[in-house]
Amino acid sequence: MILEIAHFQIVPGNNKAFEAAFATAQALLASSPGYLDHELQRCIEDASGYRLLVHWNTVEDRVHGFRGSPRFTQWRALLQPFFAAAPTALHFERVTTNADVR
Repeated sequence: MILEIAHFQIVPGNNKAFEAAFATAQALLASSPGYLDHELQRCIEDASGYRLLVHWNTVEDRVHGFRGSPRFTQWRALLQPFFAAAPTALHFERVTTNADVR
């Protein structure tokens, strides 16, 4: 399992419209092969900053199963109007968990 963390900076003052568009776009994400779950978070200190955390089975599921699919094109069309800058994303693999402390 991998974790994708995407950084979105939206045009200030568009939070409600962006979040409404994301509510529609998330169904496209969730229907992708290898998708496990996701969470969208808004920054407290910078209300225009968002982080999207998505768990995938593999990086290939994200790159080929979603990014290379028509679903991504639709997803991007819904959200692109709100981006103040190009989104960035990185992928992480788990090293340890709180279960390792017990």
